[in-house]
Formats: sequence, structure tokens, C-alpha cells
Amino acid sequence: MGRLFGTDGVRGVANTELTPLLAMELGAAGAYVLSKEHAYRPTIMVGCDTRASGDMLANALMAGICSVGANSVYVGVMPTPAIAYLTRKYKVDAGVVISASHNPVEFNGIKFFNGDGYKLSDELEDQIEECIKRENADIPKPIGSRIGKIKYRRDVVDEYINHSIKQIHTSLDGLKVVVDCAEGASYLTAVEALKELGAEVIPIHNNPDGTNINANCGSTHLEELCARVVMEKADLGLAFDGDADRLLAADENGRSVNGDEIMAIIGNHMMEKGSLRNNTIVVTVMTNLGFILMAKEKGINVEQTKVGDRYVLERMQEIGASLGGEQSGHIIFLDENTTGDGLLTALHLMEVLKETGKPLSELSKIMTILPQSLHNASVPNHKRNSYMEYDEVREAIEKLEAKYAGEGRVLIRPSGTEPLVRVMIEGKNQKEIDNDARSLADLIEKMCL
Repeated sequence: MGRLFGTDGVRGVANTELTPLLAMELGAAGAYVLSKEHAYRPTIMVGCDTRASGDMLANALMAGICSVGANSVYVGVMPTPAIAYLTRKYKVDAGVVISASHNPVEFNGIKFFNGDGYKLSDELEDQIEECIKRENADIPKPIGSRIGKIKYRRDVVDEYINHSIKQIHTSLDGLKVVVDCAEGASYLTAVEALKELGAEVIPIHNNPDGTNINANCGSTHLEELCARVVMEKADLGLAFDGDADRLLAADENGRSVNGDEIMAIIGNHMMEKGSLRNNTIVVTVMTNLGFILMAKEKGINVEQTKVGDRYVLERMQEIGASLGGEQSGHIIFLDENTTGDGLLTALHLMEVLKETGKPLSELSKIMTILPQSLHNASVPNHKRNSYMEYDEVREAIEKLEAKYAGEGRVLIRPSGTEPLVRVMIEGKNQKEIDNDARSLADLIEKMCL
């Protein structure tokens, strides 16, 4: 068995790869590992996004939790950052989100948070995997009154909304915003929070039916949002992903605004207000070089990590940074929550618009985006880490690295959550880097068949 945990929990096609049996095993192993040192009966909070498979997997997971004597609190549909916050607020021993984030509806995932609201370390994930490899043989099986119970709560969503709106200190009255909820977990929280702060909200894709999550909408499909902003003469558009831990935007002219630009806008505003700790922003190696140049000009320190918001978070904790994130829109405000939070990102972005009085198109000029081209090679899941074993691939990468040395870069990495190898090239000529990235992705795909 390969490693179960990727960069964002355990992912797979629901009911074939991520089965109810595996969910139950993860529930039992996770509850045991995360609470084995406690002398009391532990409690684990569980939430999910809007996928039809969510209830199936959540109930299987909670059966596993109860089977080792732990209790579970099921809060139903809830954004990932809400589970992280509520886990801390209620001082439960762990939190679990059933979600596959921006992936299509057939996928789902299981992601654990510890009692402090942080994603698990590799060491703890390895301990959970080891239990499952041994078929949970070493885990105690209580009986009678020692079996855990499930408590159902649907009344905590307002606590996350209230926590979020308290993080900005200005009314959003006068701002008109189109909000794409991706038929996902933000369909209630984002709309309600923005309305409470006084914004005029035009929601789209906020009628989830269990099958339409991320379907040609949300942060991976900005076309409709961009057009709708122009049509409605709105000040901006906001696009969440399925579990609402990431956010992208559109300016008043219908141009998309990515995570790098959003971090540049908010980070510079925070620095001017004195709230950007250590004058530092933590980003990944995928961050556009234009962001690095902007930061140097503004006197902002930049720390870079490998791809994955967990690595951004780890570095933020190490150096005491308050802002970090990814180009994809996973942005972490560590003074306010312990994971990427799309709602906090939306509120802080609109706070900058309101306090500066500037349109988003002007604010986003703070950095110049250098051309990037990203192409995905579809490969068998078990081969996504072995593409460098092929001489043809290795030689092609070496040639491109030599070609772009000094005026761009080549970055190839396996996806942490999907059967893909991602090829990114950055350079001066968009057509040229498109051709080179596509050719390399095609080669990797061909060799890994």
C-alpha cells in the first residue's frame, strides 16, 4: 500500500478508492492516535462540504471514532476553516473535514486537524497509517457503555461567521460584490458575512444539490464570475472553492486576480498599518517572480517553501509571520485562523478597497505578473513521483532549465492530491513558454503510461 496521506489529507474517488471501510478505519486509527495519551473520553468534531458522498463517509468515519471509545460531534456542511476554528473554540481533541476541496464531485477526502486547529504532522499521519496497515489490530475495542456517542449540532455556523466579521474594522457598505460559492461549503457563510458587514451581495452558484460542487464554477472556473461582475457593474467578484479554504477574485473590469496579487494587496496594506508581523510574507516556489520583485521594492521580506499550504503554515509558525499563502488562493492569516481561509481573505481584500477608496484594478497594479504557463500531465497515481526515472524526461527538463536560466524558471512537481504531474514554466514570451510546458507535459504523460 502506498502512502495514504497526500499534502491535504487522504483523497480518492468516493466509494471506490475512498471507501466507507477506509473511512471507518481512518476514524478509528485517527481517534486512537490523536487521543491515546488522554485519560478521559476524547471528542472529535466532524464536518463536510456539499458532496453527496459526504454523509456516507462522515457516518462511516464517526462509526470508527465511536468504535474506539471516542465521541463525535457532527456539524454537517461547514467550510474547512470553520472546522479548524471551532475545534479550537470548543476545545475538542481533534477536527475532521470530509472534502476534496476544488476537485470534481466524484472525489472526496478526509483531512484531520489536531486540537489546536492545525493540520497533522507527517509523524502523526504515519502513525495513523501504521495502525491501518495492521488493520487496527492493536487498538482497544471497548464494549457497552464505553463505546462512543455521536452528537449532532447544526447551530455553530453563526459562531464562525461572527468570528470572521470581527476580524475587520470597517463597514463594507457601498461595495457591490458578486460571490461565486462553487455550490460548496461557502454558500451560507460567505453570503451572510458579507451582508452583515453591509455589502450588496449578488450570489451565484449557491444552490448546492450534492452533485454540482465545483461544476464549471468557483475558483477553478472564473469565466462566469468575471463576466457577471462587468454585467452587474459590481466593484469586484469573489470565487471560493468547494470547501472555502481558498479564494480568487475578479476586478471591476472582469480581469481575474490571483492569490499572489491578493497577498500583495493585503500584505502591503497590513505593513502600512503595522500588522504584518516581521514585515514578512511566506509563499511557495510557485509564486510569481513579479511578487518577489514587488516585495523587494516595498521592503517586504519573502520566505519561500515547497508547494502546499501546510508547508507555508509550518514556516509561518517557525518565523512568527502573520500572512502567507499560495498563488491558488490558499491564504493564511495566522493571527485569526490556523489554516487557509477564503472568507477571511475576502473580508480583508474588501477592507483594503473600502479603506483606500481605490478600485481593485488599481490595487492589483502593485505587482507585475510575469508570464507563466502551467500544464498538467495525467499519469497513473502510482507513477506521479517517478517521472524522473525516464531518461527522455530528465534530459528534456535539463534542456529547458538551461534555456530559461537567468530569465525564467522551470518547476515540475507531482500533485499532492490528484494523479497529475504539474509542469510550470516562467519566462518572457507567453507563446514560447506555453509550447515548452505543453510539450514537456505531453512527454511525461507519454512516458508514464
